[in-house]
Amino acid sequence: MRVLALLAALLFSATSASAAEEPSGCDKFKWSIERERAALTAPDLARLASGSEQAALPASAITLGLVVPSEAKLPSPPERAPKDGTFAGFTSVKSAKAGLYTISLSAGAWIDVIQDGHVLKPVAFSGATDCSGIRKTVKYQLSAQPFVLQISGARENAVAIAFLPVQ
Repeated sequence: MRVLALLAALLFSATSASAAEEPSGCDKFKWSIERERAALTAPDLARLASGSEQAALPASAITLGLVVPSEAKLPSPPERAPKDGTFAGFTSVKSAKAGLYTISLSAGAWIDVIQDGHVLKPVAFSGATDCSGIRKTVKYQLSAQPFVLQISGARENAVAIAFLPVQ
């Protein structure tokens, strides 16, 4: 019985420690997220199906429909393998002005940006739990070429996405 109590205590402390590592609250992001949060929570976001193509970066946030990874037909394998029971999807953008952008998500998921046949490495990342409307924001340096945005590992079958130039 003592062994079970000890195991339960260890499991609880390990779970609490991992949850404590992740910041909680809107004030815990590394930079101001007010523009991103406002874009993601705007009413009537355009809804896109996974695999859709956009002529240019959308002027406002979108909601991307996601499917199970085996049906997502992602153009490139995700940098992080999706867990069972999650969703994935992608959208391609034909034209974007070169510059530094934030790509922000309403929910937790993995982001891959593929441009010129290469997965772009993020310039910076920030995320926090318990902030209504936004879960993470990642900065990418985009060139003036088409790119693909892949989402994987999402727990929901849709995610709001905002593409905003860094000010």
